[in-house]
Amino acid sequence: MKRTGYLFFMLAQLGAASAWADPLQGNEADWLKTMVYAAHQTDYSGVFVYQSGGRVEMSRITHVSDENGEHERLESLGGTRREIIRNNDQIWQISEGRKIKSEKRQLKRAFPALLPEQISILKENYLIRREEEGEVAGYHVHTVTFQPKDNLRYSRKMWAHYDSGLLLKAAVMDDRGYIIEQYAFMELNIGGNIDRKWISRVKSTPMDTAQQVQPSHLTIADTALAEASGWQVDELPFGFKKILEMRRTFHQSTEPVIHMVFSDGLAGISVFIAKLDESERRLSGLAGQGAVHVYSRVIGDALVTVVGEVPARTVIQVADSVRYAGQ
Repeated sequence: MKRTGYLFFMLAQLGAASAWADPLQGNEADWLKTMVYAAHQTDYSGVFVYQSGGRVEMSRITHVSDENGEHERLESLGGTRREIIRNNDQIWQISEGRKIKSEKRQLKRAFPALLPEQISILKENYLIRREEEGEVAGYHVHTVTFQPKDNLRYSRKMWAHYDSGLLLKAAVMDDRGYIIEQYAFMELNIGGNIDRKWISRVKSTPMDTAQQVQPSHLTIADTALAEASGWQVDELPFGFKKILEMRRTFHQSTEPVIHMVFSDGLAGISVFIAKLDESERRLSGLAGQGAVHVYSRVIGDALVTVVGEVPARTVIQVADSVRYAGQ
C-alpha cells in the first residue's frame, strides 16, 4: 500500500431529492457568483477546523487582497507547526523559520475558495438551492445545497456570510445524509485591522535549497504533455471534464507517472498511471478516508490508481474503464 498511501496523502491535501425547485435561477446564480468573488477579494483572518473520517485538523488562515493581488497565510495549529504563504500563484512553506520549498499553486481549490469561477458548469451536475439562514462563528449566514443528479458524486452544503458572501462552513454528505467531510470557521474577523507583516516577511526568509531540491511530499518535476499519452478513460461520470494531463516525477520513483485530472466543478478525480513494479501487484484494491477514495488495479505492465472526492463506486468505475488506446 506504499504508493497508494502516498497518493492518497498527497491528494487528500488536494443523494436523494426530487421535490426541489428548478435550480440556479436568478438569485441563486448571483449568490454563487458573490461567494466566488468574496473568497478572493475579502480581507479576513480566523481559525477553522477540518474533519474527515477520524481526522481532525485546526488551522489559522489570514487572507488579504490589495493592488498586488491575493496574499494568504495558513498556519497549522496542532502537531508539527507549519506555515504556508501564498502570493497569488506562488507558494512557500516555512518550518522553524526556514523556507523549505517554493512552488506554483496546485489546481485543487482550498477552503474557503471551493467554488469554481465558472458557475454555469455546476448546474449541469447538481440541483442547487439556497435554503435556510443561520449563524456560523457569530456571523449571519445563508445556506446553499448542491444535490447531485446521480449517485456517483456527493451532496454538498455550504454556509456563506450574509453580507460579504464569504464561505464560512462547507460539508460533504453521503447518500444517507451523513457528513463525511467538513470545514468550519470557529472564530473569524472579516475586514478590520488585519496583520499584514507576514506578506513581506516571506521574501526575506532564507531558502533551504536542499529541501527545495528534494521536497518531502510534492513533485520534483511536472511536464505538460505536448500530445495525448495514449491512455484514456471510457466511463467517467457525466459532467466530468479533463482539465489536465501531464507527466509527473515523484521523489519516490525514478519513472515518470501519467497524471490526468478531471473535475465537475466541485469534485475532482485524478488518474495516475505508473510503470508496474512486480512488488506492487498486490497493491490492487480500495482504500478510503472521509470523502476521498483510492482504487488501484493492474493493467498489463501498468499500475492504475484513481483518487477522487467521490463515492467508492465511482473510483472503481473509472479505474475499470481505463485502457491504453495507443498513440
